[in-house]
Amino acid sequence: MESGPRRVSDVMTRAVVAVGRKALFKDIVERMEEWKVSALPVLEGDGRVIGVVSEADLLPKEEFRDSDPDLFAQLRRLPDAAKAGAMSAEELMSTPAVTVHEDATLAQAARIMAVRHVKRLPVVNAEGVLEGVVSRGDLLKVFLRADDDLADEIRRDIVDVLFPAPVEPVHIVVRDGVATLTGRVGDAALIPLAARLVQGVEGIVGVDCRLAAAEAHTR
Repeated sequence: MESGPRRVSDVMTRAVVAVGRKALFKDIVERMEEWKVSALPVLEGDGRVIGVVSEADLLPKEEFRDSDPDLFAQLRRLPDAAKAGAMSAEELMSTPAVTVHEDATLAQAARIMAVRHVKRLPVVNAEGVLEGVVSRGDLLKVFLRADDDLADEIRRDIVDVLFPAPVEPVHIVVRDGVATLTGRVGDAALIPLAARLVQGVEGIVGVDCRLAAAEAHTR
């Protein structure tokens, strides 16, 4: 198959705002507001990512402002209580940073986000130097692919490979990301595989596989 899965490099944002470890609390908040982001990578002088400061890291300062938690609550939420008194990025940041490489697939990036409960991932090279950022919204860009583009990929990479000589032409229609396949093929065992492969095409929302084996129409 000619085209492989989309990579983080295909959708990531390369113009990234970040802060150094000495950045102050108010500067971090102002930068988040200015750039409309919910988290900022924290960098060493050479651009290496050493942590991430998110809105969740900043909120304890407001949450604990008027409260006087008992000893049990303080022990149970010790990290949050510590961040309530933090003044700089190095005190606030979550470390080590959860990152991804630009050659990771979108599925791999989505899995990391889901497992680690983060909305954005710094994209780093082999040395840990910041290359960009990928967000949940970036991963959803694959669903903006044109229907004709999706149909062409299904034809080229799946149908023509699995069914090079169908009994009758296989028709592929994609509307609003839903792929419909109709036609008769010689090998019925390949029909479920075709449906699974089409569902795996990035940008496909659903599959209506109406392919049938030739013998089903000759009785």
